[in-house]
Amino acid sequence: MNALFRPLLAATITFLLLPTESWSQTDAITRLPVVISGGHETDPRDHGRPVILVAGGLGVSPAVFREAFSRVHPVTAGSYPDQERARENKTVLLEALSKYGITNHKLDAVSDAYRYNPGSGKLWLAKPAVIAALVKNGKVISYEVIDGGAGYSSPPKLSVPGARSGPVSANLSFGQNLSTNGSISSVTFLK
Repeated sequence: MNALFRPLLAATITFLLLPTESWSQTDAITRLPVVISGGHETDPRDHGRPVILVAGGLGVSPAVFREAFSRVHPVTAGSYPDQERARENKTVLLEALSKYGITNHKLDAVSDAYRYNPGSGKLWLAKPAVIAALVKNGKVISYEVIDGGAGYSSPPKLSVPGARSGPVSANLSFGQNLSTNGSISSVTFLK
């Protein structure tokens, strides 16, 4: 190479490297923990029962379970039925749900997992989710669901202290595996 162009080439390379290094430092992506709150509200039609979780655990739609439960005579919240009423209610439920492959054993297991007393301060079977926010220049660019948790009956609220984020929705997944029924499957930015 001609000696005349060597200094010019070296200066050009130096000039190209400086902005790239500067860009890497200011646009680094960091992970911050997401604060998750709520997510245990129930449909008003269900009078405090987590029907969406029970239906998911049984493998039927909430509408199917609501229809079956509409023939049951429940006791007031916080009390337990006597043995005769409990037997009658179970018979009604099994008559309506057995055509979906639901057995007495399965009905008991799912019902026990989601039975709770609304005034007691205790919740049904639930496990908190763990989510990280990926942040660039102080703004959340995406969310990473590390552990979806379980037992969410409604989308919880998400916040990221120390970062800006547009409105988001936590998407829930329901299924017969009770350890993941009502889990957060993903987080979507709302438009």
